[in-house]
Amino acid sequence: MVTFPDGEAVNSRNNSKSTGYGKPPVEHQFKPGNPGRPKGSRNKLGEDFIQALAEDFAKHGPAVIEKVRTDKPDAYLKIVASLLPKDINLNVRLLDELSDDQLLARLAQLTEMAIRSWRSTTRRSRRQD
Repeated sequence: MVTFPDGEAVNSRNNSKSTGYGKPPVEHQFKPGNPGRPKGSRNKLGEDFIQALAEDFAKHGPAVIEKVRTDKPDAYLKIVASLLPKDINLNVRLLDELSDDQLLARLAQLTEMAIRSWRSTTRRSRRQD
């Protein structure tokens, strides 16, 4: 608060104007000729980041994905889950109609398919090394 010789007291922070939401103090208001953040600057930052991320992914992506998958499977699954749609309608009624023996047979079949796929991928990666 500043008091002038004539006795008038003025709050120097806001020049006796009220401040609050949408009414910043004078020193924080935009000055004439300076409208604030240039139009599109936030978009430009986002675009630049996405471009840099795409270039980095093109260069290192598959190797980094594999490293994260093997070294930090929890982080890998978190990333995969974040990429999935939030609302997934899964129809699992087909499984409700199967007996326990049929479910076990189906599980064994899927496990065998996964093992064969993993083996073929492992063989291919070893040949490339």
